Amino acid sequence: MTESTNSERRSAPPGETGNTLVEPPETPVPEEPVTPPSEPGEKKVVRLGDRVFQSVATGSGIFVVAIIAAIGLFLLVRAIPALHANEANFLLSGQWRTGDPENMAFGIIDLAWITVASSLVALILAMPVAGGIALFLTQYAPKVLARPFAYVVDLLAAVPSVIYGLWGALVLAPVLKPVAVRLNETLGWIPIFADGNVPAGSGSNVFTAGIVLAVMILPIITGVAREVFARTPAVQIEGALALGATKWEVVRTTVWPFGRSGFVGGAMLGLGRALGETVALTVILSYTFEGPHYSIFDAGATFASRIALGSAEFNNNLTVGAYIAAGLVLFISTFAVNAIARWIESGSARGKE
Repeated sequence: MTESTNSERRSAPPGETGNTLVEPPETPVPEEPVTPPSEPGEKKVVRLGDRVFQSVATGSGIFVVAIIAAIGLFLLVRAIPALHANEANFLLSGQWRTGDPENMAFGIIDLAWITVASSLVALILAMPVAGGIALFLTQYAPKVLARPFAYVVDLLAAVPSVIYGLWGALVLAPVLKPVAVRLNETLGWIPIFADGNVPAGSGSNVFTAGIVLAVMILPIITGVAREVFARTPAVQIEGALALGATKWEVVRTTVWPFGRSGFVGGAMLGLGRALGETVALTVILSYTFEGPHYSIFDAGATFASRIALGSAEFNNNLTVGAYIAAGLVLFISTFAVNAIARWIESGSARGKE
């Protein structure tokens, strides 16, 4: 009897003393709120403020899309009669004779060349400068200097276009004259630097217009690139520095790969801005009836400046339709460029998630 009692005591699990069971204190478990099951047909309660905000946001989005569609439809409807009356190839002809509604011949090939050439010159010049400024402000400059310097760059976007045009025609063109002549004499064997339809030193050509456009689109590209580079994860930068990377190696291996797509998207937005510039290029470019030689020293007119210069001819529907047809091409081009830019930026954002 004694042995069995002792063996029971020895074999008793923890928490038991002799034949008495001692239970450990229970930890209170917080009770979770029980959500009653929704009954079939029960409507979700929506607050009035949420409903109003949703309606306003949805209506605003639909309104913007409707406005863009209406503009495109208006341009198309007004351009069709003039295109039917056109006696030249609209896409391949360089003529622009719209004064007589009975004898109209107009095409956009010359306008397309001047527009694209000046915009590409601007993009080639502005992209490296904007990228360098953005990297300096986000990675190298102290915060005391970075913020006011960024404000100064952003203020370039507030300068009116006509001021840029006057500055380019009266100040920049004489300064660039020896540079243009030297480029023409040294690299004239390359078609893009060959003689244009005006003298290389005239200043009223694609070369001068492209430099002015580069200054005008600089704040757009810089602003987008600055925001993208500033969002590089600090963990990646600190990790690269901890592994012994220099500042340039951090930029090359971490910051630039992270923000490259956003930088390209900003450049595309700047290109869209350059394609549609009107007043500055109207002041700078001299209009000539001689066709372009497909050189950066060509003069002529862009889509936008041709429409601005021809506003005095808007005396009948067919003449107006000819200019609207050119505007339709410009509308489609800028819309496509901006859509590509948004697509690149959205792809960059998805890659960072």
